[in-house]
Amino acid sequence: MTHSSIQTVILAAGKSTRMKSSLPKALHAIAGKPMLGHVLASVAGLGEARHVLVVGPGMDAVSGYARSQMPDLAIAIQENQRGTGDAARAALPHITSGQGVALVIFGDTPLVRPETLAEMIAACRPETPVAVLGFEARDPAAYGRLVLDKGMLVKIVERKDATEEEARITLCNGGAMAVRLEQLGDLLSLLRDNNKAREFYLTDVVAHARAAGLACAVVHAPEADIQGVNSRADLAVVEAEMQRRLRARVMEQGVTLSDPETVYLSTDTIIGQDVTIGQNVVIGPGVEIASGVTIKPFCHIEGGKIAEGAQIGPYARIRPGSEIGREVHIGNFVETKKAKIEDGAKINHLSYIGDARVGARANIGAGTITCNYDGFNKHFTDIGAGAFIGSNSSLVAPVKIGDGAYTGSGSVITKDVAPDALAVERSKQFEKPGWAASFRARFMDHKKAGE
Repeated sequence: MTHSSIQTVILAAGKSTRMKSSLPKALHAIAGKPMLGHVLASVAGLGEARHVLVVGPGMDAVSGYARSQMPDLAIAIQENQRGTGDAARAALPHITSGQGVALVIFGDTPLVRPETLAEMIAACRPETPVAVLGFEARDPAAYGRLVLDKGMLVKIVERKDATEEEARITLCNGGAMAVRLEQLGDLLSLLRDNNKAREFYLTDVVAHARAAGLACAVVHAPEADIQGVNSRADLAVVEAEMQRRLRARVMEQGVTLSDPETVYLSTDTIIGQDVTIGQNVVIGPGVEIASGVTIKPFCHIEGGKIAEGAQIGPYARIRPGSEIGREVHIGNFVETKKAKIEDGAKINHLSYIGDARVGARANIGAGTITCNYDGFNKHFTDIGAGAFIGSNSSLVAPVKIGDGAYTGSGSVITKDVAPDALAVERSKQFEKPGWAASFRARFMDHKKAGE
């Protein structure tokens, strides 16, 4: 097909008061990515095509996000928001004429698969110029029914308008529709708002196509694939299905999930082979995990890269900008942020390492903090290869600890430390013989006097 033969129209103009949010519905996230982003990725998977996004007035955030993902995307404004058919008509000025297929889908159906959309396009041929997405519903009560005759679509009937026989149909309307470009404009022009809502319905295209003697096909998809989102409850259902898919994908690629249902992944998560991920682990956007890594239970990882053979956790937090090297150990209650932890380094307990470099094979003792923020600016801490940072050290940035240097436990380091040197900063310990016994005696005398 030529560039102009496939054109996708993504309807993101609709609003849902049931979301109860100032954030546009299409920008609510599923697996770390806005719903609209999932739809854009699906249509991008169709290959070369022209794409049009339909939004309502003032939905600049939606348009801006879409353009950030797909710079050549055309934006159409549905001024009055009078139904799905009206939204599709708003896209017409951005659709090139000629032969081919226009695919109309919704921006709140993030589970739709590229292969399903490709099947719809393939089904939309000159002899069947309209193809509708359908699914077998477990509970069809809320959906329009697809009425077939000899395998071809005759009409779409809303439940409230269905006869008793039609109401028993379980094949339901999945929303998406493919229409030949040659018929698209004419069919959309025939839509009327002669319904209680005074809106123009995209589903009426089927009736007008049949009235013109045109055949309409149905492409079947699993019910989960076409789940739309109109409420927070719907959002949770879609998130659960997306997580199920992502977990299945990484396990097929050679990842061990100790308790799959407690591991949460992001759409862009990259994981190598022979990785083990323990229970209750959350992996946010922008994470790359190389082969042979162990992620122990109760870790949170976001925006970081973890190299081969590293061990993370339990109860570790890897924040954006962290680069964890080969065979690094990050232990319990350790947090890293914008930190490069080089090969073989160990940070095993109760530490915060931010805006820092930890050199290869360095050892960071329990309770170590890089003091990187002065209230206005962030400053860098550089810890050299093979350095040993004593427990409960505070490294006040900007500061450099040389290769092989030591800091004494409990030190507040404010100046650079030379390679292979020992830096100790603490008050001198002194001792008063017999003080503790005298204190206890005084305490007991006061207690007896008060009785």
